[in-house]
Amino acid sequence: MLRINHNLSYNPPLSLQGCDPCSQTQRSKLQHRRARINQQINKEMRMRAGAENLFRATTNNKVKETVALELSFVNSNLQLLKEELEELNSSMEVYQTESEAINVPMIPLGLKETKEVDLTVPLKEYICEHYREDSSLFEKEIKEFMELRQAMRTPSRNEAGLELLVEYYNQLYYLDQRFFPPHRTLGVHFHWYDSLTGVPSCQRALAFEKGSVLFNVGALYTQIGARQDRSAAAGIDRAIDAFQRAAGAFNFLKENFSNAPSLDMSGPSLCMLVRLMIAQVQECVFERVTLTTQDTHFTSQLQVAQEAARVSDVYSLVLQTMSQPLVKDYVPFSWASMVQVKAEHFRALSHYYAAVALCDLTRKFHRAVFSCVSLCVSALGKAHLRRALIRHEEAMRVHGLCKILRKMDILQEVLSFVHKRSLDKYSEMDREDDFDETAEAPEIHSQTQQKPDIIPPNFSTVQVTDIFRRLGPLSVFCARARWGPVRLVCLQRGEGGLGLTLRGDSPVLVAGVVPGGCAEAGLREGDYIVAVDGENRKWAKHGEVVHSLKSCSDRGVELSVITLHTHDTQVCFIALHTHETQVVLCVCVRVICLCVCITVSACVF
Repeated sequence: MLRINHNLSYNPPLSLQGCDPCSQTQRSKLQHRRARINQQINKEMRMRAGAENLFRATTNNKVKETVALELSFVNSNLQLLKEELEELNSSMEVYQTESEAINVPMIPLGLKETKEVDLTVPLKEYICEHYREDSSLFEKEIKEFMELRQAMRTPSRNEAGLELLVEYYNQLYYLDQRFFPPHRTLGVHFHWYDSLTGVPSCQRALAFEKGSVLFNVGALYTQIGARQDRSAAAGIDRAIDAFQRAAGAFNFLKENFSNAPSLDMSGPSLCMLVRLMIAQVQECVFERVTLTTQDTHFTSQLQVAQEAARVSDVYSLVLQTMSQPLVKDYVPFSWASMVQVKAEHFRALSHYYAAVALCDLTRKFHRAVFSCVSLCVSALGKAHLRRALIRHEEAMRVHGLCKILRKMDILQEVLSFVHKRSLDKYSEMDREDDFDETAEAPEIHSQTQQKPDIIPPNFSTVQVTDIFRRLGPLSVFCARARWGPVRLVCLQRGEGGLGLTLRGDSPVLVAGVVPGGCAEAGLREGDYIVAVDGENRKWAKHGEVVHSLKSCSDRGVELSVITLHTHDTQVCFIALHTHETQVVLCVCVRVICLCVCITVSACVF
């Protein structure tokens, strides 16, 4: 193995920290309990798999009876653990704001848990085998990557936590390019637990790791959105932004990652999560409208009623999605109950605000002495209030059926408050001389001032430097490329110079060899210069290598060069789409590597 002096400076980050998993915050306690239950579920599932194999393999009836009894016991434990995990995943209050304002709780997601992964041995072996480097020189880089992965397992619930997840996600791109060739695995297994069920999944594909991290980006956005103080416009705007970005992360995952082994990352589940986030954005828009609408004028209150109807519609759509066959048995019962409560709650509010708008109109007709019209409008207002009360009572009934929702004091307080408010309004509008009790209130046409946006993740907001940068530029030194061993070529300057032509940057390419020159004996056209006199020049600019060669002494210069193997070269297909035709260009990687180098004027030595 040829040793090259890696003179590129390596400065590891000062600190890579997530949350302390042992810190005594309510959220950390919840995440710690979730991790413990996930491990227990994993253990019980392994026991069940072993018992099932034994049951199928044995022919002894007594053994079968014993195994069947053990299976029954294991299945009971699994059911209890899953119920406990569902209760933890339904602990919405932990993620809510500490403000004293009364708001309907939002639905956040818990983070996916993952096991520790030791990449030290596989990365060292690959560095030795593929890059032909001394792997001991890269121990700091490997340690930094391992610390980054450990930190991203417990991100803080703020922008710093999001940046940590995106930083790791971006580093996975470089890891993929450096160590994961297309037709070979590194032999590393990535273990992740389902966010809702705790069922473990394992894959060797790095795409599973990337998808799980992206899922946690979306989940963290839901927690950030749920914790905002929505009693002020600024807090509502922050919540809207967080839920829109959560929807964008889940939608990006749905469109770019397929065949996920866990249900939380399946297409139907991600579709449900996107719609749930959009519904929560619409709910925040309604809260902002009610916050900024202080008057009781007819048009203002009717606008609020239409906003409430819009929220009810989108939650009804979420409920339909949760009722689909692949999602129905997966989504926690408390989630489905909460969504149904919200659909009924906001439908009731739409009728209530319509009644308030008609009440304002009634007062105007009274002043104009239109008594008959006033009575008709008043009767219609009462009809809307009756429908509001029916919806309020249905929301309270659904709420009472779910044990977990009954424990949420803030939700009970909100539902009781709006129900009493509608009752008081109905009593206020009640008239002894009102004989039109048969009026039917129509449904409120839904309309919104702000349609939710699905904001896709912007990974460029967190700039990262390739941890394994010292291996060389990715245009040449990647897992998909193959090259021969490093060759040492000693050149002695003659009357005609060194006899070679250089072109490009990082690394510099030998573009030509002068026939009869001193370079002809050892260099070939297409060689890459990786070191000059033992000093690493993989990242060197064209001018730097030129200066090193011109500055060589009378004893000559020692070049370390490599040659890409054309027979191992991958073929890249670049598709150019036009309106009616598709032109496919086949370009080999060697040509691509030449093209990506910055072309400068060729220098002849």
